[in-house]
Amino acid sequence: MTPKISPRIVFMGTPDFAVASLNALIENGYNIVAVVTAPDKPAGRGMQLKASAVKEYALSQQLPLLQPDKLKNPDFIESLKALQIDLQIVVAFRMLPEVVWNMPPMGTVNVHASLLPQYRGAAPINWAIINGETETGVTTFRLKHEIDTGNILLQEKVAIEEDDNIGTVYEKLMQAGADLLLKTIDGLVNNSIPEMPQPESNKELKHAPKIFKEDCQIYWKKKDVESIHNLIRGLSPFPAAFTFLADKQLKIFESKFEKETINAEAGTFDSDGKTYLRFAAPDGWLYALDVQYEGKKRMKIEDFLRGFRLN
Repeated sequence: MTPKISPRIVFMGTPDFAVASLNALIENGYNIVAVVTAPDKPAGRGMQLKASAVKEYALSQQLPLLQPDKLKNPDFIESLKALQIDLQIVVAFRMLPEVVWNMPPMGTVNVHASLLPQYRGAAPINWAIINGETETGVTTFRLKHEIDTGNILLQEKVAIEEDDNIGTVYEKLMQAGADLLLKTIDGLVNNSIPEMPQPESNKELKHAPKIFKEDCQIYWKKKDVESIHNLIRGLSPFPAAFTFLADKQLKIFESKFEKETINAEAGTFDSDGKTYLRFAAPDGWLYALDVQYEGKKRMKIEDFLRGFRLN
């Protein structure tokens, strides 16, 4: 797959989602002249400095590494210029200033986990599932000023199955993105990709803003039971949807639902104390199948009920 003329590439990314793309480039013989990732950050109970997944992979491959605090730092800019790069690849990284994304002659290409222009933003996988989509995908596009708005290069559709959650779709898109990136770079080198501008504005576009804690709380009275089920799928395994049971937080990682007319107030629960715990929604029951009670470990509902008194 590697073209006869391999461009000098700088790769920018931080989490494991980006590692798959970087690994694909390395395995296919592309010329990665440097990797840019986030500075190490304190993490865990001891708040010790932890390297990003991309940094750990780059070190394992003995790739030159840059970790700027600020992307407009003059020393960082000069370091990039000195590399004489042809192309920059961005996967799950920060917003770049124009002085950076406009530097290489072949431009800067981003891999985004949605079918743009839908689901622009920081959490496209989460929101696609939360909104009950049955299809998503990956897009490669050229960076420009406004976030996720540059010309589309290539796209690949990926199905969202009924039993998928953020974890499983993340894995699908991570590999699909890596495969699409290889096709994109080959197409750019061979000048065989017709670029497609994204629409300037469209009221029907769905957005994917960052997920905050308030987005994770289940509001039983405001949503139908299937929407609540999709919220749980779209936040599992992390950060996880939650509700309250006996005044303590209960995270729900897996659920099923039954649509029916019920004689129970939305948000109240029902259980046999052994095999099921279900919550009333406006149009049915939401069954919690895999949970984590505040201060406890994650467990299947039968194990949870075995050690919890509901009354």
